Amino acid sequence: MISVIIPVYNEEGSIGALLKHLDTYSKSGKIIEVILVDGGSTDETIQLASSFSKNGSKIPITICKSEKGRARQMNTGADIARGNILYFLHADTFPPVGFDDAILSQVRKGNKAGCFRMKFDSNHPVLTISQYFTRFNFKACRGGDQSLFVSRNIFDSLNGFNEEFEIYEDCDFIGRIYDRYKFTVINDYVITSARKYAKNGTLKLQYHFAMIHIKKWLGADAVELSRYYNKNIIS
Repeated sequence: MISVIIPVYNEEGSIGALLKHLDTYSKSGKIIEVILVDGGSTDETIQLASSFSKNGSKIPITICKSEKGRARQMNTGADIARGNILYFLHADTFPPVGFDDAILSQVRKGNKAGCFRMKFDSNHPVLTISQYFTRFNFKACRGGDQSLFVSRNIFDSLNGFNEEFEIYEDCDFIGRIYDRYKFTVINDYVITSARKYAKNGTLKLQYHFAMIHIKKWLGADAVELSRYYNKNIIS
């Protein structure tokens, strides 16, 4: 059974559409819950999710609260999840039709951790090149926007997400999966928003993301990465 875990913070622009998408395009009947973990939204995110839940959602929706911070929020969701497969999804990322069947197919093959390929909702040439590399099964090609499924056993064995990371938490956790377990890339893709690129400038943001990866490879800790991000990138 699959628990979908979505960390949210001021996502009123996408949360309704995402919940409807999950409801419509899941096929297996094996998703037992969608867990929204709110980091203190000040907009209509929670009201919209509650309204959707009360008005015909076929998948049960649980809303809980956590301190802000994606790693903390995802760990909070995992703590209460009932599924033996955890599927972590960003609020502005839409998985493919039958995504749950695709995940379960991989699990039956013994692949207990993995992601989808990714496309942006933008045709910018830089993003087109960037998304191309998500098809390759290398640690350096991974990121949270590709979503992540992982068995409960693997998640627990790695002690979940490292809450010291305000950013880069997905890459850190996925890197630890690669170090100890088999990781698979499903040959279908999620569609994720390019809104942060639009806000910051595509080339500028791509440069800063590259610098963050390089700094981590050179040994930068979570505090240094957060300092660089907060100085150079508009959230």
